[in-house]
Amino acid sequence: MNVTFVNPGVDYMIQRILSFQTEEMSAFWSEPLYHFYPRLDKTYAASLSFSERMNYIERTLRSVYTELEDSIHEKRDLYTRHWAACRKQVTAALSEAFEVDGGHLFSNLTCNISMNPVCPRFLREECFDVFYLNSERGAIGQSIHEIIHFFWFYVWNQVFGDSYDEYESPSLKWILSEMVVESVMKDTRLSSINPYFPREQGGCVYPYFFDMKADGAFVLDKLDEMYGRRQSIAEFMRHSYSYCLEHEAEIREHIRRSEH
Repeated sequence: MNVTFVNPGVDYMIQRILSFQTEEMSAFWSEPLYHFYPRLDKTYAASLSFSERMNYIERTLRSVYTELEDSIHEKRDLYTRHWAACRKQVTAALSEAFEVDGGHLFSNLTCNISMNPVCPRFLREECFDVFYLNSERGAIGQSIHEIIHFFWFYVWNQVFGDSYDEYESPSLKWILSEMVVESVMKDTRLSSINPYFPREQGGCVYPYFFDMKADGAFVLDKLDEMYGRRQSIAEFMRHSYSYCLEHEAEIREHIRRSEH
């Protein structure tokens, strides 16, 4: 396994940023942009038509990128050096967690260092984004979160034989994959190099999962209990997904309330 950190360029960044600024997006996804870029006037942007707002955001952030380009290149080199120091222990931990030889998987992962505060991952393309404001430790912590998804769905696909089209939001399979990251991250080989772990440091999953309950019990606690049992990763996947299916209505309602 290996990760190459790159500056994907301003066109890529703008494209990704605007994809989270559509009229269908909830504030949970769209508003962080205005927090990190106060040069963007949220009130003014809201007064514009959709196309005018997209043009305003793009024009403003292209100007910001010009000022940040050298810094992003520096971050690329910094993240690359820190990853080299952590790569072996991350590979070992995930190989054990997912019962695969991680040394022979995902040798060409690409990490795009982006101005976008929302950082997606793309399973088929074997790439993901991290926010440029991360420290080197933060970038690795965020990268581990995304790499866990690649391992998870690689094994998941072998277990269930389903389609990669089912692994994206808002499917329940995507929701489960986001929740189980915390359990996998508890391995000290991973948690010790992730500044966002434990929860008191910000957490390594969406914060609205922390207080999510189903049938009166915290969902993350139930998943963690399952993960800690003596079972294969395939058995955990089956059991955890069955649990989520049983409580899907409660899970989705909690997310709906949290994101709006």
